[in-house]
Amino acid sequence: MPETFAKDSVGLVTPQTLHFDEPLMLACGRELESYELVIETYGTLNPEKSNGVLICHALSGNHHAAGYHRVEDRKPGWWDSYIGPGKPIDTNRFFVVSLNNLGGCHGSTGPRSINPQTGQPWGKDFPKLRVRDWVHSQARLADRLGIEQWAAVIGGSLGGMQAMRWALEYPDRLRHCVVIASAMNLTTQNIAFNETARQAIMSDPKFHDGDYTLADTYPKDGLAVARMIGHITYLSGDGMGQKFGREIRSGSFQRGQDEPVEFQVESYLRYQGDVFSESFDANTYILMTRALDYFDLAREYDDDPIQAFSHASCRFLVVSFTTDWRFAPERSREIVEALIGADKAVSYAEVESEYGHDAFLLPIDRYYRLFNEYMQGVSTHQ
Repeated sequence: MPETFAKDSVGLVTPQTLHFDEPLMLACGRELESYELVIETYGTLNPEKSNGVLICHALSGNHHAAGYHRVEDRKPGWWDSYIGPGKPIDTNRFFVVSLNNLGGCHGSTGPRSINPQTGQPWGKDFPKLRVRDWVHSQARLADRLGIEQWAAVIGGSLGGMQAMRWALEYPDRLRHCVVIASAMNLTTQNIAFNETARQAIMSDPKFHDGDYTLADTYPKDGLAVARMIGHITYLSGDGMGQKFGREIRSGSFQRGQDEPVEFQVESYLRYQGDVFSESFDANTYILMTRALDYFDLAREYDDDPIQAFSHASCRFLVVSFTTDWRFAPERSREIVEALIGADKAVSYAEVESEYGHDAFLLPIDRYYRLFNEYMQGVSTHQ
């Protein structure tokens, strides 16, 4: 735990809750009469309000992207390696905004929130969301902050999908779009993984058809299994092999031994599942994985990604990782080829990494250096 914070840390941070009274029409046809978004900000907004950077989180992310909530916290925010003084998203240069999306379970309006029509938690009745709904709510957030145009909108994985949608929905409101380990839509295999994880949750007897809060219970086991399924797909085979091999935590293969053998990787996955199930909401997990499944950047443009990106006016940075088989490099190259076809300015890097999809969260040297160089260019051309 940090007794004093490193010079490149944003230090102690305090989340803010912003209330919005203007109704928000959603892609599903339903309307939220009002809602709340929880955000954290790092750095200072300049007088011209031109140095804002929006961080869009991935499936299990939230507003706490950098720094610490308490001095005794052991872990900083989920992207602390990249946000702070002197880091690629430099808080000496940028005013950084990170939020918990609508439908989330870390303070923003979502399934755990009270439905004003019933006085009970929304639960399974919370409206279905699309990525564009998050982007529209984020645009309202920018309005509240007085930011007419972001210096950059940045996201990895599901966050990258939001960044691309920003470029199409609000082309004049961002100068740079940074898309990391993402895709223009999910593969069939990815959709299958998400459905398997959802079935693990919904098959838990404590799920109660999504009304577990009213039943005063929680589908902890199902959510833990869902996280285990997801976690396996976020890592590479080589990475898992190097980290765990076939090491045994307990038991023996000796003849005459009846005790079950437990491998280290089994213990690790159970631990990850248990931790996640204590901090995340099952209905939120279902809602967000479905938003992932539904996302298709070019669907309304005759399934033509070049036509879709013709509506963008910002510059792009696209990054992929060699062992990421969940969002493989060829999916990023599809984005780049469409951008080139649409005559848009784009930089692309495929980074060597053994960490699979999780690589976008980690301080990998080449990734760090290229990200840092690109963001320096963002800051000097405001």
